Amino acid sequence: MEIEIKKPEARHAEKISEICSIGWRQTVEGKLSEEYQIQNTVFWYNSERVREDLRAGVYSHIALAGTEVAGVIGGGMTAPDTGEVFVLYMDERFRYQGIGRLLLEALTRDQSAQGASEQWVSVQEGNQFGIPFYEARGFKLQGKKTEETDTGELQVSLRYSRPI
Repeated sequence: MEIEIKKPEARHAEKISEICSIGWRQTVEGKLSEEYQIQNTVFWYNSERVREDLRAGVYSHIALAGTEVAGVIGGGMTAPDTGEVFVLYMDERFRYQGIGRLLLEALTRDQSAQGASEQWVSVQEGNQFGIPFYEARGFKLQGKKTEETDTGELQVSLRYSRPI
């Protein structure tokens, strides 16, 4: 199947919302309560928020398999020489086909062109989709960040970086 990496459009918001909601929930399954999972996905990945974030450029690229959105990536510059991957989620039917790599390469090209010499990402502790993916692409563990959620739970993110 032909994969096209392109800039997302407003008409892709519903599918991006679905992919991100499902993907994020899979990364925290068994680690954070159902209550917090619902609260977080309703806040970050509701269709209107995704549309706003699309307009703001938060979601930088999608992967299309034919006409179907197979995955999405978003990121930005957090310092003049530092890029960050904010989100990278795949429709689970399209995982392990090299599409995530293509999305990361597209974002990395953009961030490099904007002056980034390093790239960072936060990955949920224990995320067996994300951790091997980023480590295979040269990201090195730099530390751990623990935050208390609104529901009083602890969410642990692993901070990775790599030179680009």
